[in-house]
Amino acid sequence: MSETNLSINGDRLWRSLMEIAEIGATPKGGVCRLALTDEDRRGRDLFIRWCEEAGCTIRIDRMGNIFARRAGLDNTLPPVMTGSHLDTVPTGGKFDGILGVLAGLEVLRTLNDLDYVTRAPVEVAVWTNEEGSRFSPAMISSGVFAGAIPMEDAKARTDKDGKSLGDELKRIGYEGEDDVGGRPVSAFFELHIEQGPILEAEQKTIGVVTAVQAFRWYELKLTGQDAHAGTTPMEARRDALLGAAEIIQTVDRIARDVGPLGRGTVGFLTAAPNGRNVITGEVFMCIDLRHPEDTRLAAMGETLGQLAREIAARHRLDLDFKEIVHTPAVAFNETCIGMVRQSAERRGLPHRDMISGAGHDAVYMARVAPTAMIFVPCLNGLSHNEAEWATAEDCAAGCAVLLDALLAFDASLATR
Repeated sequence: MSETNLSINGDRLWRSLMEIAEIGATPKGGVCRLALTDEDRRGRDLFIRWCEEAGCTIRIDRMGNIFARRAGLDNTLPPVMTGSHLDTVPTGGKFDGILGVLAGLEVLRTLNDLDYVTRAPVEVAVWTNEEGSRFSPAMISSGVFAGAIPMEDAKARTDKDGKSLGDELKRIGYEGEDDVGGRPVSAFFELHIEQGPILEAEQKTIGVVTAVQAFRWYELKLTGQDAHAGTTPMEARRDALLGAAEIIQTVDRIARDVGPLGRGTVGFLTAAPNGRNVITGEVFMCIDLRHPEDTRLAAMGETLGQLAREIAARHRLDLDFKEIVHTPAVAFNETCIGMVRQSAERRGLPHRDMISGAGHDAVYMARVAPTAMIFVPCLNGLSHNEAEWATAEDCAAGCAVLLDALLAFDASLATR
């Protein structure tokens, strides 16, 4: 039986997506399921129940990463793995991350329906705190799995209320006993919504993801002096918010100046004391710079640092500027990419090669095993928004391609 003769149950996949979307549902139709909250715990509990009903064994490591395994013919072989994340941003949608998790579950359910025995075991992974919305940085647990982030540092990360990732793992009962990483994986495939407008605009069903662009995150604090808004002359002010406004414009200009592939965002900002009639004395902001070329991105960061220092000096502000995350550009495995592309072609699905503008757990998994990603369209390219949407048909098509790619790699193990 060839892989393209196998059909997933698209209705079952859709029902699972809609059911888990009720956990953390927002009034506007989105999902708020921040990492290691009670909503995250409920989502994890439901996923594990579904996997156990599908006959899987469950392992949880010390970072709370979940691995649902379906046995293969030779369980000494490293698993062929898929998966993504359950956590969302505060105003997230129904598909970001969770599509990749539940598509992996649907693959296992389909193999059960067909009594299909793979050579190697197949695992579906749920990675803890992919979004980085509650605990910075993003993709923290797959980073620990890949040996890129020390586990002690990851567990010490705190949210805005001072609660640590490690303590919250224990609180929700998901600090497992398994070591994090240090074990072989045959391959990793991740299905995800595109989170951009290209596939929809070009009427393509499948994005064959060949690489992920590089990104750098910065934290910046400007310190001036809070003072009375009515009595302090303009020339005597040390207004941190005024300096921050210039830096925000500078971030935008730096990204535009490098051409259409540059990205620059100030996504988080706090001002203190944040009073109606008080000059702002302190501003803290997070800056996100991206580009597919590492050298271009490094130059963007150097320019930002230089201009931020000039702006701070001009406004007589103290500046604390530091890079907190650097993820280099990642090229995915050609063999895995080819398996995704071949599946789309054989199933007659319109497709195109593309580079991911967003980071994903596949970035770190590419350090561990041959890796590739599959994208499906989302309405108007919108993601990290409660109105995020993908069609049932596109989700099913992406899942079918995922099934083919996993089985193609599994079949290739016979000659490796």
